[in-house]
Amino acid sequence: MRMKKLGVAVIGVGFWGQNHARIYHDLPRAELVAVCDLDERKAREAAAKYGAEAYTDSSELLKREDVEAVSICTWSTVLADEASKALKAGKHVLVEKPMTASSREAVRLVELAEQEGLTLAVGFVERFNPGVQHVKELISSGRLGRVVALSSRRLSRWPRRPWDVGVVKDLAIHDVDLMRYLLGEEPTSIYAMVGGLRRADVEDYATILLAFPGGTVGLIEANWLTPHKVRVLRVTGSEATLDLDYLTQQVTIRDEEGAFTPTRPWREPLRLELEHFVDCVLSGREPMVSGRDGLVALTICELALKSASEGRPIVLKELP
Repeated sequence: MRMKKLGVAVIGVGFWGQNHARIYHDLPRAELVAVCDLDERKAREAAAKYGAEAYTDSSELLKREDVEAVSICTWSTVLADEASKALKAGKHVLVEKPMTASSREAVRLVELAEQEGLTLAVGFVERFNPGVQHVKELISSGRLGRVVALSSRRLSRWPRRPWDVGVVKDLAIHDVDLMRYLLGEEPTSIYAMVGGLRRADVEDYATILLAFPGGTVGLIEANWLTPHKVRVLRVTGSEATLDLDYLTQQVTIRDEEGAFTPTRPWREPLRLELEHFVDCVLSGREPMVSGRDGLVALTICELALKSASEGRPIVLKELP
């Protein structure tokens, strides 16, 4: 019996969208049908490289019946419009973070996907990092004891790719989502400080403090000022601590008996994410990172920016 393949397209084939196109082209259960970009040269180059049709107008692409699902990899300010068009055209959607420019738009997007009965996944690729999965297993098994603190550092120079949001919604949002995921609960309050050295209208450094039930604290440091790329997480438990390097996927556990670094093969998180998305669409399963997950993470980031602007902690009474 011939294996069912999912017809997919990528809207926005800049740096990250090119990676989506590459992986869809290689996945055995997907067929890359079309790509779209406002830059005709980019669209044609990606189409030629991966054997797809090129478009500069996503509305024309979405008319194709053989396109069943799309990845939306555009600028943040147009993510909502493109995802909404795709859902209204009857397509399943994976939309890159931060999902939309505002939580109000995100609410409408989640509701639209539910009304249409379509899959809406949000591109938090770090959830699919094998190192993160290992950390999740260690926390859930009780290997670390009671978790009392998580501390993340996500640092680098200003992005060379186009950007239209600050460091909170671009970088720190990953760690907001990961801390929710690793602890399996929502933060109860937030306090943040942000600033902009390169531009006054967009923050390029941020420190965010999240309080979770039971006294667990999450500290997030993110910036576009560090000369070299840093992507690390430390988890402190009552019985052990661990350090994760997101880039190498290496996890080091330290307890009274010493330090241990289990060896696991490196795997590309984006490939795992897109494999999961394709499988969810074909099987009708709920994606690991749902539209609501994206909405909650974005809402928390907006409250972090509000905390910073008002200079006070904010109690998170009710999240969407």
